[in-house]
Amino acid sequence: MNQNASEMPVAASPSYYQRHIFFCVNERKNGEACCAHLNAQAAFDHCKALVKEAGLAGPGKVRVNKAGCLDRCAAGPVAVVYPEAVWYSFVDLADIDEIVDSHLKDGRVVQRLLTPAHLGR
Repeated sequence: MNQNASEMPVAASPSYYQRHIFFCVNERKNGEACCAHLNAQAAFDHCKALVKEAGLAGPGKVRVNKAGCLDRCAAGPVAVVYPEAVWYSFVDLADIDEIVDSHLKDGRVVQRLLTPAHLGR
């Protein structure tokens, strides 16, 4: 049986970025816990600057992005690194330094900062 081009399976292409980190910067106006109230924007800004300074930014390297609610509020503030799908809960900028140096730069997960699997919203 012949297949036309629109029916052919699409091969997965390599990822545009080696790693992609998303920071929840969502703000809830109703007083509920949220990452925005826990300095998530400062952590995002710090991470973005570190990645750029280290020469890690750009295609084939690392991308740092903001995200809306990632639905892990109870563990906030949170960030997630793909393609590994590793979730981090952080406290301060030193934690962000460690995530950049260990995971984003060298591919080593920072075990002490992993978000507990059971913590959601």
